[in-house]
Amino acid sequence: MVGGFLRDVLLGRESNDVDLAVAADPLSVGGQLADALAGHFVRLHEEHKAARIVLPAGGAVRSLDLLPLKLEIEADLAQRDLTINAMAVPIEELAPERELSIIDPCGGRRDLDDGIVRMVRPEAFRADPLRLLRAVRLCAELDFALEPETAAVIAENAFLLSQTAPERQRDELMRILATPRAAPGLRQADELGLLEPLLPEMTATKGEEQPKEHQWDVFDHSLETVVALDALLRSEKPTDGRWARLWRELWEAMEQFPAVREHFEEEVSQGHPRVALLKLAALLHDIAKPETRTIEDGGRMRFFGHAQTGAVRAAAVARRLRFSGAEVRQVEAMVKEHLRPLQIAQGGPPSRRALYRYFRDAGEAGIDVLFLSLADHLATVGPRLDWDGWRAHVGVVGFILAWRFQEEVAPPHRLITGHDLMDALELTPGPLVGRLLEAVQEAQAAGEVTTREQALALARQELERTGVEP
Repeated sequence: MVGGFLRDVLLGRESNDVDLAVAADPLSVGGQLADALAGHFVRLHEEHKAARIVLPAGGAVRSLDLLPLKLEIEADLAQRDLTINAMAVPIEELAPERELSIIDPCGGRRDLDDGIVRMVRPEAFRADPLRLLRAVRLCAELDFALEPETAAVIAENAFLLSQTAPERQRDELMRILATPRAAPGLRQADELGLLEPLLPEMTATKGEEQPKEHQWDVFDHSLETVVALDALLRSEKPTDGRWARLWRELWEAMEQFPAVREHFEEEVSQGHPRVALLKLAALLHDIAKPETRTIEDGGRMRFFGHAQTGAVRAAAVARRLRFSGAEVRQVEAMVKEHLRPLQIAQGGPPSRRALYRYFRDAGEAGIDVLFLSLADHLATVGPRLDWDGWRAHVGVVGFILAWRFQEEVAPPHRLITGHDLMDALELTPGPLVGRLLEAVQEAQAAGEVTTREQALALARQELERTGVEP
């Protein structure tokens, strides 16, 4: 047994994926092992003879990865990327009564104890440049420090990251974002020169000034938004006094909505947690500010349409990194709607119609946008935070969530169907029927229609307003 599973066992961390180095052909042995374990056999790489066995759900181990042991184990470990990944233990010693005899030619156990991420050799980064980003990800996941010489080699070779497959970059990025130290991880990636090949779209935001209401430029504001989410979405109260107070006041208000915490623990797709996708949207939410910046005659700086343009840019980023369609849509919605919660509450509590439209437009990202709005607020004012303003913002979020969960518990029954509309208004199937139904549902959500007759009358009025003849 080698690699990350052994590292995590020694750290007492839960891990579900086992790496095995086998002195045989993994493609041959893997098929036999998959049959014996009732697992699903996957050929990962024909040339390198790598195989994976996906095990039945419900067990402690999710998968076994088999790699060929081409050399003696000590020499094999010396070819690896990081010392904490370059340890091994013979399988027969994993029995409960046996004491582990760890093979550790590179000092990985010492670095584990010291909390250090250190390279085995520089050539390992050049052999697979994704390892450059993996080192940063492990620092974020384990809360370890990057050894200075290793940091220098990573910075020297950072440009190679762009040569790796986009989906591999995506998965390392999402693992960074899933940690409560996502912002330090992103900052470290930027300092090492890894953020630009990973997210070149962020480069233009560096040094982009903002109005005096903002504490930071666009780039640092974006990172500070992730800082805020790191703190606000922790499962336990932060140790820092200011963040502890912000966290406490938020989650005291959220006690009536237990489903919110569960919402952020969900996986959207591809094993990516919702909290990581929200932090990605937070990083990208102002990505279009440089291209939408204007200066009015009085000197006022504006960014008209940056949310809408930014949504298009953020969706393009997500597609480039091979995110699923569902993930692309949710990132796009979060960026597009990130100003909406405060906009609908400008004149007082949002109307039922405004709330219906908000959740209709935000879709599955409706809750996520609310938390992005809170984090955006904190990253705007920084140390100039007004506590009454913060409580008011939390109150707006609570009001919106109360409507959302009330409607979810008791959704209004549909007053009319598309067939009803087509029969009553002599319409043929088509988009117009959908638009009329949407107008009726919106009015019903606002409490303006409550009967079938009222719904049909409203639909008739809408039809007349469009000028379309039945």
